[in-house]
Amino acid sequence: MANEFTNANLRGKDFRGKNLTGVDFSHANIRGANFSNAILVCANFTCTKAGLPIFQGIAYVILSLIVSLFAGLIAAYGGAIIGDLLSGNANISPAFGIISIFTLAIFLIIILWQGLGLLLATLAEVVAACSIILLALLPENEIGNASAVGAILAILALAGSIAGVVNMALAVAVARVMALPGIVNLTGVIAVLGGVLGALLGVRSQVTAYLMAGLVGLVAIAIGIYVGWQAITGNQKYLLIRSLAVSIVSQGGTSFRGANLTDANFTQANLKSVDFRQATLTHTCWLQTKNLAQARLEGTYLENPKLRQLVVTKEGREKNFDRLNLRELNLENANLQDASFIGTDLSEANLQNANLAGAKLCQAQLYQTILNQACLTGAYIQNWGISTDTKFEQIKCDYIYMQLPTKDDPDPCRKPDNRREIFQPGDFAEFIAPIIKTLNLYQTQNIDPRQVANKFKTLDLFHYEGIDPTAAAIAVTQLAENHPEAGLEIVALEGRGKDKIRLQAIVANDANRSELYQEYFKKYTEIQSLPYSDLQALLLGIKEKEDRIQSLEKLLENAIHQPKFYVETYQNQGEFFMSQNKGNVNISGAQGNISGIAAVGENSSMTGVAIGAISGNVTNTINQLPPSPEPEKPGIKELLTELQAAIEADKNLGDEDKAEALEQIQAIAEAGQKPEDGTMQKIAKTALKFLKGTIADLPTTEKLVETCGKLLPLITKFFGLP
Repeated sequence: MANEFTNANLRGKDFRGKNLTGVDFSHANIRGANFSNAILVCANFTCTKAGLPIFQGIAYVILSLIVSLFAGLIAAYGGAIIGDLLSGNANISPAFGIISIFTLAIFLIIILWQGLGLLLATLAEVVAACSIILLALLPENEIGNASAVGAILAILALAGSIAGVVNMALAVAVARVMALPGIVNLTGVIAVLGGVLGALLGVRSQVTAYLMAGLVGLVAIAIGIYVGWQAITGNQKYLLIRSLAVSIVSQGGTSFRGANLTDANFTQANLKSVDFRQATLTHTCWLQTKNLAQARLEGTYLENPKLRQLVVTKEGREKNFDRLNLRELNLENANLQDASFIGTDLSEANLQNANLAGAKLCQAQLYQTILNQACLTGAYIQNWGISTDTKFEQIKCDYIYMQLPTKDDPDPCRKPDNRREIFQPGDFAEFIAPIIKTLNLYQTQNIDPRQVANKFKTLDLFHYEGIDPTAAAIAVTQLAENHPEAGLEIVALEGRGKDKIRLQAIVANDANRSELYQEYFKKYTEIQSLPYSDLQALLLGIKEKEDRIQSLEKLLENAIHQPKFYVETYQNQGEFFMSQNKGNVNISGAQGNISGIAAVGENSSMTGVAIGAISGNVTNTINQLPPSPEPEKPGIKELLTELQAAIEADKNLGDEDKAEALEQIQAIAEAGQKPEDGTMQKIAKTALKFLKGTIADLPTTEKLVETCGKLLPLITKFFGLP
């Protein structure tokens, strides 16, 4: 059935309510076909010819000509009445004619200046009010049958002239919607003929009245042509005329009213006089469609001329889309370089392979958005809203900016921090994966990332060919000591075995991260190249800080042998506004894939004997802790005992992860014997980091996640940690 209707003649066919998912209608003639409420998901309408059947098109052309004839006739007839009033025949004061001319001029100016919106609805009342005021101001000796007749004639003249403008505008608008060659010119000629007829029928006095009839008729016709032309061009002042013209011409045309057109393809289709009202247009492709502006689009995103132009041309370079609703749009392969999407809702939009280089995505909502293969080089992503179901496969990105530059902060937070470097293949996936993963940590810890986003900036240190744990630990420590104002602290670590290691630190807002980045790697390279004897001498010289270095060194060694990710729950990975939406994320780069919420690690297994031995050691260490002095309030011993039981009972935690988690509990138990000691606090803090990273891989509904969410903050508080 997929090719059943290719090149078919489907004029006037009835497909109402049918399931036509994936059906190919390419190059078919669907004029007058009815697809109302049909299911057309992934249907192909490429190069189809939609709209009116030929005989109905001819009927609307004739209608347009008749309306234009009538417009010229009544406009000239109104002018003839004004001419008669000016002549003073039948004892009617010429004042009626003078006032009619001025009143008509005012109405025409209002039409050109403010449009034809509510003016038409109030026209009758305004004209009537003017007539009443006119009669009230006339001297009593002039009020009588002649005055009453004069007022009535003035009202008719005004109403007729303005009605001529409206009808001429509607005739031209219908002709333009039909888009037939020469039809607009023909309506103008017919209108002039109508004007001649109106003058002949309307003039009853002097020959000079013909001049007034011709003048009023031509002015009304000219203004009507202008209004009708502007209405179809898209001038919002004349939206009423456009809506009337499109609704008239779409009667009998192709109807998709209420249809489900999700992922349907209308590339290069002719969509004149098509009804899309109440249709589902999620990810619908409108590339290079013709006459889409002449379709019925009320209630859809296509009603906005700016969005309609964007989806048809896929060209939005350097354009401003701030705070617009672009939900569900199909912008695949669109050129959006340097465009501004500040505060824009792009949720569920298809931006696959789009060029977003230099785009301002600050505060943009990108929930469930498809960004696969998109180019984000140089994009600004301050406080953008992403969720775990935002798709980032094979992103092309050399560098990215975490903030917009301001006068107070000219540094827009470039990543990579070193301005002389760009992301290596796969780096962006490495960079964004922990950000997504952190969403789950915030959910379990009840932390609002929007609040912490204003406190920190991040420094990301990529090691591409493995890492020397000792050299890295010393380099980080020395960097922090040399720049105390930077407030540098390692808070995140992601490892890919011996291939790539990424360290992330928080730094103060005013820290120069590019200089810190370069200084770190300069120190790292110098320390790594030291002979063994010099390295030992260096370590002896900083013996008082050795505990801190050893703590970080242990983290790095673990990353080499067991690629893992951990992160502080107060850290939001670089000034992001993150949604708490649940779902899946699929991130990939040239060097590998990151699926789900966690980074990929090496698969290994632990035997039950090994797990049992570790568990026994943990139990012995915990039992050395003193019990809580308050029976109703658990202490560190009771907290760790409950946490150990929860980890050992969890069925979704692998043996390797269980062993590692139990080792961290043992480290916390050892530190719990001297909770006031600074070194012990650092050991506990490091162990808590690993535990938080481990539970982040689990579904939020898991009992272990719930238990950790309750116990870890209490353990943190016990050690007096922030």
